[in-house]
Amino acid sequence: MAQKTNQQVNPLGPESKEPRSDEESGSKTSAEELKRKKRIKLAIYIAAFAVFQTIVILVFALIVMRVKTPKVRLGNDVTFHNVTTGNSTSPSFDINFTTQLRVKNANFGPYKYDSTIATFMYKGVTARQVTIPKGKAGLRSTKKVGVTLNVNSKDLPSSANLAGDLKSGLLVLNSHAKLSGKVELMFIMKKKKSVEMNCTMTINLSSKEIHSMICE
Repeated sequence: MAQKTNQQVNPLGPESKEPRSDEESGSKTSAEELKRKKRIKLAIYIAAFAVFQTIVILVFALIVMRVKTPKVRLGNDVTFHNVTTGNSTSPSFDINFTTQLRVKNANFGPYKYDSTIATFMYKGVTARQVTIPKGKAGLRSTKKVGVTLNVNSKDLPSSANLAGDLKSGLLVLNSHAKLSGKVELMFIMKKKKSVEMNCTMTINLSSKEIHSMICE
């Protein structure tokens, strides 16, 4: 009689896989945390770069690309070549001098202006007009234009109180000029700009030098 073979039955069924160790689980968590930190750091860098670019664009737009109106003035360095005046009974003056007309350009691009006329007056009456040739004031610089002229009283009306001014030793001349031109920025933008000069020059007749120079 054949003997029955006792087969041992596993009550839990097929052999189950062993759970991952704590070391493997911790390694995976550490790698994921490292990736997350890298993504956060990259996002911070991108945001910082975007903010920096925005600041650069704003500075460029507000400072570099902003067009300012140039200024034109007479310089204080006036050289007198001849100063002749009459007396109280026959008041007159005849003055030769050299001065500078200065065009100050504070823009980040050149200011090109057209030829114009500068008028020198005594009590509203034109004493002399001179031509200012067209030119260019470079970026953030001052263009100096030398002017030599003669002003005299031959065209003044007899009603002008010239005798009183000659007696005081001070002669006041007013000057006016208007420049019209364009400011060029980055070779891509041109903007028209006109500027006026209004200066009052007081001459000390005895010392033959400038007593005061006021420009608006």
